[in-house]
Amino acid sequence: MAIYRLLQQSAFGQEDIDRMAKAYEACLKALGVEHRSDSVTEKIARLVIEFAQTGERDSEAIARRVLKTVAYPNAD
Repeated sequence: MAIYRLLQQSAFGQEDIDRMAKAYEACLKALGVEHRSDSVTEKIARLVIEFAQTGERDSEAIARRVLKTVAYPNAD
């Protein structure tokens, strides 16, 4: 899974990683991405991490921001 690979060398705690994984999964579900090898998964993972690094701790808020960034029409 792209997000776990990217987080291997991070300084995030387990609670933060769990929140980011939840946001990541919500984004993939909303976008209908079923295959984890799809190239969009890494972009989504990087955006989730980027928004979490701004201090956002709400997984739903992170997911909404990611979906808005990738121009998902039902992000709100």
